[in-house]
Amino acid sequence: MNARIENVSRRDFLKASAGLTLGLMLPGVDSLAAATGSKGAAADAAPAFAPNAFVRIGTDNRVTVVAKHLEMGQGTYTGLATLVAEELDADWAQVVVEGAPADAKRYNNLLWGPSQGTGGSTAIANSFDQLRQAGASARAMLVQAAAQRWKVPAGEIRVKAGIVSHASSRKASFGELAEAAATQAVPQEVRLKDPKDFVLIGRHVPRKDSVAKTTGRAQFTQDVKLPGMLVAVVAHPPRFGATVRTVDEQAARAIPGVVRVVSIPRGVAVLAHDYWTAKKGRDALKIDWDDSAAYRGSSDQILADYRKLAATPGLVARRDGNADKALGGSAKVLEAEFDFPYLAHAPMEPLNCVMRVDAQGCEVWNGEQFHTGDQVALATFFGLKPEQVKVHMLFAGGSFGRRANPNSDYLLETAQIVKAVGGETPVKLVWSREDDMRAGYYRPVYVHRLRAALDAQGKPLAWSQRIVGQSILAGTPFEGVAIKDGIDGSSVEGAANLPYAIPNLQVELHTTNKDVKVPVQWWRSVGSTHTAFATEVFLDELATAAGADPVAYRLALLAAHPRHAGVLKLATDKAGWSKPLAAAKSGKRARGVAVHESFNTYVAQVVEVTVAPDGSFKVDRVVCAVDCGIAVNPDVIRAQMEGGIGFGLGAALSGAITLKDGVVEQSNFHDYTVLRIDQMPRVEVHIVPSSEKPTGVGEPGVPPIAPALVNALFAATGKRIRTLPIGEQLKA
Repeated sequence: MNARIENVSRRDFLKASAGLTLGLMLPGVDSLAAATGSKGAAADAAPAFAPNAFVRIGTDNRVTVVAKHLEMGQGTYTGLATLVAEELDADWAQVVVEGAPADAKRYNNLLWGPSQGTGGSTAIANSFDQLRQAGASARAMLVQAAAQRWKVPAGEIRVKAGIVSHASSRKASFGELAEAAATQAVPQEVRLKDPKDFVLIGRHVPRKDSVAKTTGRAQFTQDVKLPGMLVAVVAHPPRFGATVRTVDEQAARAIPGVVRVVSIPRGVAVLAHDYWTAKKGRDALKIDWDDSAAYRGSSDQILADYRKLAATPGLVARRDGNADKALGGSAKVLEAEFDFPYLAHAPMEPLNCVMRVDAQGCEVWNGEQFHTGDQVALATFFGLKPEQVKVHMLFAGGSFGRRANPNSDYLLETAQIVKAVGGETPVKLVWSREDDMRAGYYRPVYVHRLRAALDAQGKPLAWSQRIVGQSILAGTPFEGVAIKDGIDGSSVEGAANLPYAIPNLQVELHTTNKDVKVPVQWWRSVGSTHTAFATEVFLDELATAAGADPVAYRLALLAAHPRHAGVLKLATDKAGWSKPLAAAKSGKRARGVAVHESFNTYVAQVVEVTVAPDGSFKVDRVVCAVDCGIAVNPDVIRAQMEGGIGFGLGAALSGAITLKDGVVEQSNFHDYTVLRIDQMPRVEVHIVPSSEKPTGVGEPGVPPIAPALVNALFAATGKRIRTLPIGEQLKA
């Protein structure tokens, strides 16, 4: 029997859930400036030629690419524009990008079915052919218009850097041909470029969001100001599941500038004309919380309970051969247990949302990540048709999954406040950093219990892995299609598809949502945040027990997985794995390695560390190799690998949300520390040349860094670290 849970499970559930929202159609938004009620150059441009949902060419020669995916720092706007501009043969300088409206009929994520949203590192992967075809169609219509105007065969027309030309010396810009091109029939089929002819894909191009962000022109939710708008700050309960028993509003209402105090299901909102006044009003509230239904667990107890569960059989996510029998009959068995804490997303921009409701419907300004789900949730709440919910997608200052909440939590919180205020008053909800840390949602706590049997040659004969933790999708609208036979695929991904050649392999899962009521959600790289660590550290332990080099040991087990092997070889070669490191002036230097696939992208990382005599250590260098298919924007790929390494390293060193009697103990970056600039190592990124279709890079740089780091620390000290964060464990 061979049962597998593959990474595709998340795509399957999004495809299936999208059936709820077939047929949505909303009017477009001309520009970010228009979305915020202001008027700018993009809003004034005449869209004389709009051959499809993704391309508009004005008589001013501006090429507007409509991006269906959220730009939250990961380079999506640049990547999507590159795909269009490549096939259009546009000049990069004439291309501008704007966010698409919520419209699943035109802007669905092709890997999610008829549902629009950004996540799972799918933006470029699902758009690669679609947006190239959009650009090629527009190009063909421009060429046909020129051929008719000049009375020459279309085959003699050339297009380069935004100029359409003919050997007879005639030429025209896109803008000069736009109106004529608009009269041409949209071609049913177009020929896309051979990759050898690419001039933008695979080359350096300046990011499309850099200038706006560095000059302050970029529009984030916090920048939105509407006439008569009130700012709302919410007092959330200290414990999850608590409700308001009584509230004394007197002190809050006495603060000059406080306009309203309203109760909502998850707390009490204070509204004012500015954030600081609203926050002071919120902090002045005297609330008696009803904790009778609240969760009062503590992190230590959760981990203790999970360890007990890990000693018992769970639901089987994958079974190859008979792991229990092989383990029982082996003379050499290794065991290890791994613990993982709750983690906050902690994006630089905490949650916020602007919303207005009038007779025509609901209008939202937001760093919108989960368009269709949020649109349907708001329509249901207000009793509207989905098409009456108009969503303006602005920039987001990070997300790491938080803005794609399956329950549309912070949008519905805004909606509840808008409804309580009444009338047509626009409301801007603003979460503080403390709200972001304490009000949920988190990467779940997990415990892994692993056992392995080695044969006489030290090769793994059996592998058993039990995973205990909350399901991200249980209790959400996606539970019915996302959880199969009791298995949430996002809990076991990275383990249930373990690539190593082990004849007897079993992965089991215990899901704890019935007993643990902490709100959880996907976090950058989802299940691979914990499975990559457990599997890659444990495999290193097997290599040590076998007396084998960690790289050679892995490669011997990856014969059937050439792309895993390819990045592993590239990273270790570039890191000089076979050569000793220069000695440290004090302490010891060492290397560690890890390789992992997530979201169909393969990443290997080699970490170099220096460990001081007192147990303190510094990460000196990280060498990263990535195979993500065709490299659309090499600079963006490198940046995402570097960013993922920094993000994952910060979590590995010190990231932890802990609970005591149901109350989150952390509140801001002083006690939930993220990576500081002096902790960031030198990073080298090497991209595997490939002709495969592109896959995502926003998340896959995260999983390998923590296991590669602790494997390096073991090589330097002989101490195994199986609990994250690392903290002061080497000093113990």
